[in-house]
Amino acid sequence: MRRLSDSELAERTGLRTLANRLLYQGVRAGVSAGQQARSRFAAARELIPTERLARPEPPAAFDLTLTEEQALMRETLRRFALDTMRAAAPAADRGALDPDYLAQLSDLALETVAIPEALGGVAIERSPVANVLIAEDLAYGDMGLALAALAPLGLIHALSEFATREQMSRYLPAFTGDAHVDAALALHEPHARFDAHRLATVAVRDGVGYRLRGAKCLVPLVERAELFGVFAELAGEGPRLFLVEAEAPGLRRVAGGHMGLGAAGLGRLELEGVHVDASALVGGSSDGDTPAYDHARAIDLARLGLCALALGTAQAVLDHVTRYCNDRVAFGEPVSHRQAVAFAIADIAIELEGMRLLTYRAASRAERGDSFHREAALARIQCAEKGMQIGSQGVQLLGGHGFVCEHPVERWYRQLRAIAVLEGALLV
Repeated sequence: MRRLSDSELAERTGLRTLANRLLYQGVRAGVSAGQQARSRFAAARELIPTERLARPEPPAAFDLTLTEEQALMRETLRRFALDTMRAAAPAADRGALDPDYLAQLSDLALETVAIPEALGGVAIERSPVANVLIAEDLAYGDMGLALAALAPLGLIHALSEFATREQMSRYLPAFTGDAHVDAALALHEPHARFDAHRLATVAVRDGVGYRLRGAKCLVPLVERAELFGVFAELAGEGPRLFLVEAEAPGLRRVAGGHMGLGAAGLGRLELEGVHVDASALVGGSSDGDTPAYDHARAIDLARLGLCALALGTAQAVLDHVTRYCNDRVAFGEPVSHRQAVAFAIADIAIELEGMRLLTYRAASRAERGDSFHREAALARIQCAEKGMQIGSQGVQLLGGHGFVCEHPVERWYRQLRAIAVLEGALLV
């Protein structure tokens, strides 16, 4: 709007006054939104007595049979993925989110399923298995849109897992109000040989709080989020999680173009001596009620979230190429009658089943309270490697159609390549 108001076209057409007025209203609305975000979190300071979410009662044996509630949830989300997300995905991948899609997404109220009833949500149990199913079903519609929808949920899960009662009471009720709140986790860093357990972003005590310095990349919703969960190295304690509100002085947000996941709004966070209060340290209380922050567990849960996204997108590829190859006729018969084509589709199905079983097993162990570090690592390797393979094979099976945007497989291919790159974007 500023470029328009300064242009020769505005002068020639007499639109400069209108453009300046719209520019003023836009800036005013932006400032108002920023003030509303700050007051939204500040208004929830009253401590609300609440019990932490319990773990579901584990079955006697490993069982993948869905409960009645899970089956109903999957049916609802799969319908939303097919009817709403698939239609919105092409434009969203170019950065244009449909307002109708956002309204329907808000109606799902995904955030409430992770927030205790005492804080305005509907959650009773903390279930990584259910969260994996949610991510998988939404990614079946589009991985970029799914990541954008679930990024706030990732931060909510981190708070419900590790936060103090004060932190939960201050921040979680904001996600259950009428106004949608965007939030995201920021872990990945823009340097070679990144290690999620040895962070270059540092937090230094300054007497009344902490100062954060460093940079994060591949952060979802970087321009829209009102609250970030920033992972940083705290001297003497290792990696910790800090809550940073978007208007904090010294926090710079930079949008960036990426090969895929355009709908997720990925970008960089630059922290130039950002000051946060002592209360911003997640799990920083020693009151005996707050569990100790477990960085390794947080990373493993985040990796399961990415695996779930890979499952949904890979399933979408399999279903699409199966229909395409059955319908595509060449030399008088469907191309799926050719042995090479049939075997390629079978390979996709086999690798996808391996991805799913590894992911579900790791999520099941996490839900039971068992160690799942090894299982999460195996699932991550399988989903990163085989997910890229499935995307590439899907493009190959469509032939020339795999190269054009008329079919969604090229977009899914670009998204599946992100699984090996992303780190810490979605915690289940």
